[in-house]
Amino acid sequence: MNRITVRIAAILMLALMVWAIATPKYTYAAESETEVITMSDEASLTHSKAWAAGIAIAVVAAAGALSMGLVIWKTVESIARQPEAEGKIRTAMMLGLVFVETAIIYALIVAILIIFVL
Repeated sequence: MNRITVRIAAILMLALMVWAIATPKYTYAAESETEVITMSDEASLTHSKAWAAGIAIAVVAAAGALSMGLVIWKTVESIARQPEAEGKIRTAMMLGLVFVETAIIYALIVAILIIFVL
C-alpha cells in the first residue's frame, strides 16, 4: 500500500474523530417554530456513548482490515519468492492474523462495555 493511501486514510479517520467530538448537542424544532426541544442529560449521555462505541469499532475495524490485507499481501509475496518455505510462512501468517483478529474482538468488547457499563 503506498504512502498516499495511508495518509488519506489517516486524515479521514482524524477528520471523523474531530467531527464526532465537535458535534454540538442536537436540537430539533417542535410543532411550533419558536419552541425548541433539546435532549435530556440522560439522552445526551446515551447518544455520546453510542458515538464513542461506533467510532472505536470503526477505527479498530479499519486498522485491522488494513493490517490483515498487508499481512496477506506480504505472505503471498514471500511464498512467491520461496515456494519451499510455504508451510512455515503460512503458519506465521495465520498466527499473525489471529492476533489481529483478537485485537478487533477486544475492541468490540470495550465498545459493548462503553454502551452498557459506563
